[in-house]
This record gives sequence, C-alpha cells and structure tokens, in this order.
Amino acid sequence: MENIDIGNKVEKYRKMKGLSNRELATLAGITPSMLSQIERGLANPSIQTLKVLAKTLDVPTFNFFMEETNTDALVVRSNKRKKMIIDNLSYELLSPDFTGNLASAIMTVPPNTSSSEKLLDHRGEEIAVIIEGSIKIYLGEEEYHLDVGDSVKIPANLKHKWENNSNIVAVVLFSVTPPIF
Repeated sequence: MENIDIGNKVEKYRKMKGLSNRELATLAGITPSMLSQIERGLANPSIQTLKVLAKTLDVPTFNFFMEETNTDALVVRSNKRKKMIIDNLSYELLSPDFTGNLASAIMTVPPNTSSSEKLLDHRGEEIAVIIEGSIKIYLGEEEYHLDVGDSVKIPANLKHKWENNSNIVAVVLFSVTPPIF
C-alpha cells in the first residue's frame, strides 16, 4: 500500500479527461480547494468522495487503490543481464529477477556437453525453444533430437537432461514457472 498515491491518480485521470481542477471539482460537487489538497496529498478523501470522483472521471473506484508498477524495473538490457554458470552451462536471465510466477533465460550449451551426468527433475514446468544449434533432450526414458525452431514442454517433476553432441554451441531459450533453478 506504500506505493499508492490516490491524489496523483486523481490528477492523472483528471488530466486524461482534459478537465481543469475547477471543472472536476464542480462536476464532483467538491470545492476546487479540496480537490487541490487531494491531488497534492494534503487531504485524504472519504470513500464517498472517491466514488463520486471515480464516477465523474469514468474510472472504477478500485483504480485509485492499485499500486503503481515501476516499469523501469521490468526492462532488462541485453548488456545488463544477470549471468550464471552452472557446471558447463551458462545462463543469461531475461527476466529482471526470480520474483513473480515466471522466469525466462537463455541457456548456452557448449559443444559435446550435457547439462548433467544423470536425468534431473524440478518442481517447475518448463517450455524451451532451440534458437541456435541442435540439442538432444532426454525426457524420462525417451530421447529427442531438437533443431533450431523446435520446442519442448517439460512438465514439473519429469526427469530430463540436455545434451549437445555437435561441434557447435547450442542456445536454448526457456521459461519456467515457478521460477526456480
């Protein structure tokens, strides 16, 4: 609730409607002074006042109570990705972090390398697509050869392993939910 600025939201919606402070105050039946205090965070409007403002501005009342999202934190620049090396594989995190319900990463598998000695499982469901090279993936008792553009869904807790038997690097883009490594 600390990221909620009701006054700022009232002002934003007022300006989106092209209304002056005085026009909105008149339409909502409050004084321009009171509206100014609300917008500057100097006064807390009653729920009834918020309902009237919402109706006048044609927005749902709950919009005033929604937290703002810092959109800057959602963008990951290619040269600012978090990088990890686990065994022989390198990962570049495409998601800003591991919060939320989904994480995406680029996994680089060097030539003649596998993700592990044995098949491993995890609680996250995974979707992957080969973007460079080719990969052999083991899913339980089965094995599949995947080329560029091929994709695979790996259900939670299914034992699996990645293997690059070629002489060129393989690159895999994958997303996992929940975000675990």
